[in-house]
Amino acid sequence: MLRLRGTRQEGNCGALAGNAVQMQGGAAISHHATAPNHPVRCAASAHEQAEGASELPEKRCVVGLGGAGIDYLAEVAAYPAPDDKIRTTTLQVQGGGNVGNALTAAARLGLQPRIISKVADDSLGGQILAELEGDGVDTQHMVVAQGGVSPFTYIIVDRAGHTRTCIHTPGQPPMQSHELTQDTISSVLDGADLVYFDGRLADSAILLANEASARGLPILVDAERPRDGLDALLHLATHVVASEKFPLAWTGAPGLGGSLLTLLQRLPRVQQVTVTLGARGSATVERLPLPADGDSPALDVDEALQGLILRAEQKREQAGAGPRPVVVASKSGRLISSQLGPSDGGDVAGRVLYASAVALTAHQIVDTTGAGDAFIGAVLYALCAGLPAEKMLRLAATVAGEKCKALGSRPGLPRRTDPCIQDLLG
Repeated sequence: MLRLRGTRQEGNCGALAGNAVQMQGGAAISHHATAPNHPVRCAASAHEQAEGASELPEKRCVVGLGGAGIDYLAEVAAYPAPDDKIRTTTLQVQGGGNVGNALTAAARLGLQPRIISKVADDSLGGQILAELEGDGVDTQHMVVAQGGVSPFTYIIVDRAGHTRTCIHTPGQPPMQSHELTQDTISSVLDGADLVYFDGRLADSAILLANEASARGLPILVDAERPRDGLDALLHLATHVVASEKFPLAWTGAPGLGGSLLTLLQRLPRVQQVTVTLGARGSATVERLPLPADGDSPALDVDEALQGLILRAEQKREQAGAGPRPVVVASKSGRLISSQLGPSDGGDVAGRVLYASAVALTAHQIVDTTGAGDAFIGAVLYALCAGLPAEKMLRLAATVAGEKCKALGSRPGLPRRTDPCIQDLLG
């Protein structure tokens, strides 16, 4: 048997916070993460409107469908060799999952997220829901199975190598498309301004995406790696955030620039595609209208990207550049690629942008788990706020960088009143 979460009370998206368990130096420390000192609600709070906080965007409701779970984060001095026995330096239990993390980031920036995912009615499921609700994520459309196991992931965080290794256990029973009813689809999309998919729960995602597309809502798809049903989602997407390897694997085109151009050619609805490059930053291609007379200079995506990376490095080296991300953009033109044939290109107009990552020292980098989700959460905010691509990328890089300063996907996520992002929200 299964049930949907209870209806949301007007003006209150939930104020429960999750329990966390932390172990340090072999001693267990149990503490309860209390609710924030201001009520968690759907409307803007007095705290959020305090002096120095920018106004919330008019369009601010984002719907996300995908993974939400629990992360067991074991921090170790160095990753073990096979058959080694080592001890953790820290163990933490936190909420995780791509959609859960991204919507938490968006909520802390000021959006009103609604999540669709599935958990069981076990203790893990209770913690998953409580943590989301504690950050203002509306969970009333979550599916809760009576019996079964909620999804969880073991994550080994290597402090020496700055890597994390994930071992995921899916929830049981898995979500089925019939559990996402037409009434739920209609309810969750009413008043929404943007819909986000992490590529999981494909059958349910396609149902929601079709209705969102029919309503003319923008759709962002996280293309981390090829998955069942992802192609159908991509053909409905208006925005794509992808891993560096995905465009190459999905298109088969040579080179990053050629693969991004090919992706835009195959997906005519997509207006913007961003590829995250880890510590090297991110690259974005933004589609623009083709001039009616066809009179537009050619813009080689590969050459433009290489030039932008060099420009960003030069700007970073200038005195006073500091650790903040540097964003540079090309002029617009008819997109071509030196990696493709002469006939492949010219039918898409656009421009190329590059954003460096936040410059963090090795000491500042604690854990990269969830950095991509943090990046996407900031992109969701930027799209709802109507920010231009340059500001979007600067905000996303900053939020992702702040996340990396703490263990786990969520503790380091900034709130809209934090000084590090105050001038980036509008």
